[in-house]
Amino acid sequence: MTTRLTPAIAAKFAALALAHLTREYPNKLTHSLAGPQDVRSPRELHPIFYGSYDWHSCVHGYWLLLRLLDRYPGLPQAPQIRAVVDAHFTPANVAGELAYLSLPHNSGFERPYGWGWLLALAGQLDAMRSTEATRWAATLAPLTGWFIERFTEFLPKATYPLRVGTHFNTAFALALALDFARETGRTSFGALIEATARRWYEHDVDCQAWEPGGDEFLSPTLMEAELMRRVLPLDAFFVWFDRFLPRLSQRQPATLFTPATVTDRTDGKIAHLDGLNLSRAWCQRSIAAALPEGDARKLALEQAAETHLNTALAHVAGDYMGEHWLATFALLALEA
Repeated sequence: MTTRLTPAIAAKFAALALAHLTREYPNKLTHSLAGPQDVRSPRELHPIFYGSYDWHSCVHGYWLLLRLLDRYPGLPQAPQIRAVVDAHFTPANVAGELAYLSLPHNSGFERPYGWGWLLALAGQLDAMRSTEATRWAATLAPLTGWFIERFTEFLPKATYPLRVGTHFNTAFALALALDFARETGRTSFGALIEATARRWYEHDVDCQAWEPGGDEFLSPTLMEAELMRRVLPLDAFFVWFDRFLPRLSQRQPATLFTPATVTDRTDGKIAHLDGLNLSRAWCQRSIAAALPEGDARKLALEQAAETHLNTALAHVAGDYMGEHWLATFALLALEA
């Protein structure tokens, strides 16, 4: 039986996110100091995204809550979600976030992972179409515009992609940014992302899938395939996918069908591997859904997705090293 999102799971995820979204400590800052004036607390530096252990996890914590609120307006935590967003998505707080980003030494802050997630958050607000979401989106608009500009400046000069399975993975960021561009009607921005993806990945063949690394939460292999599924017309994607993973029908490379082993969930890097299992399930389900009935790869990927998802789903909560972010990737997998 395929595991799906339910109201009970949604409520659990919402409770987890609300517990860490405004929790300032512990906090892992990614912070460059130009002088002593930059020695400040997380909340002083980031008046919205100061919780959830790090900036990007706080961003996608808001995405998680808003997506769950959109799916289940009657969620028990709905009033609390609205209150925390109202309290934090203010013009003054957005100006504070923007002031930090606009400092010359912060131009590459959170590139590309946080960039992609901020646009995913903006896209979620745009998709909701409610009066309150429209107001929140308008408040966030200066930040949204800043990250569109950063992507637009960066992609043409980025000669090479980053194929790691951590925050620097470019395929993941482009997938989120492309969804945003399409959802919000930003045609030229979407075309830039598509052209970049083709330039970076279209000629890749016979991927060996040398993964996982010991701290990866994204599959470099499957994430690239999931991006190209979005970018290419379906017939062209089938041709590309046949070349990229030519032995997938034989369940090779075998590592893509074998969940990663997590030995210590109190270790933040090792705990990343629970996220790898969840993000693989997301990609496996999404790619499988695009394949035609009767394709041997479809069933293989569906079965692998269920195995990966069930391996990790029980560990979304338990230790803060995973608890501050894993529900987001579980939601991606459950919705795929």
